[in-house]
Amino acid sequence: MSDEDPLAPYLLAGRVAPAVDRVFTAAMRASRDRGGIELGKRYGGPAAIGFLIDFRTRLAAPYGVVSGAGFAAVTRYADPAECQRVLDKQLAHGMIHRVDGGFAATTRGHAFLQELYQLHAGVTAEIWSGHAERVARLVEALGRLLAAAATDGGDAFHAMAPPHEPDGTPPGVLLLNRLGSLRYHRADAHAAAWQAAGHTARSITALAPGPEREAIEAETDRRAAGPYEVLPPAQRLTFLADLAALPG
Repeated sequence: MSDEDPLAPYLLAGRVAPAVDRVFTAAMRASRDRGGIELGKRYGGPAAIGFLIDFRTRLAAPYGVVSGAGFAAVTRYADPAECQRVLDKQLAHGMIHRVDGGFAATTRGHAFLQELYQLHAGVTAEIWSGHAERVARLVEALGRLLAAAATDGGDAFHAMAPPHEPDGTPPGVLLLNRLGSLRYHRADAHAAAWQAAGHTARSITALAPGPEREAIEAETDRRAAGPYEVLPPAQRLTFLADLAALPG
């Protein structure tokens, strides 16, 4: 297969990214609007739950800990001092506790995450109703992609993957969380690309569209391409088509 084949891994990585973002973001927005806001209020509101939602795939595990390095990588575009203040608020609400430079969920935090998983199960079953076969194919393919991504993923990816998947996790939750984890493989690839080009988190955020940004995006696609090698060309096309067909 030539490099110009539209299903070549480095080209596929660029095409898959916006589709993953669309499906994941739509499902998270639907969850917020269909019970998520009310659920959050019962546990103290945004000041209490924000990072629990972001890091749910790690913190929901019985002994899940987000390391300091993983937290810094996921929040690399935010102000570190402000992020620590947010963590302090969640600590004060009794939702997390500090562990070896990182943090983990408390008993109350785990109770919230259990309810969040249940909410996501109901919402994804509703919004993806009628797409059971498509969801199942995507879940299977994403499992293979995440396993492959573990070989070259960075700190942000490993803060989110592998996602916590207790026995009996519904397919919609598997799909939602596997999509969310895969996004961080590309996030690490993007960070590596702009760092190699001499940028900082602040300067890449301010970089205007143009040849330099296009070159960084192309390098991001190259660095994010590895996991897609595990899918044969026909499955790459099916994966992209299934993502495109999901509502959201």
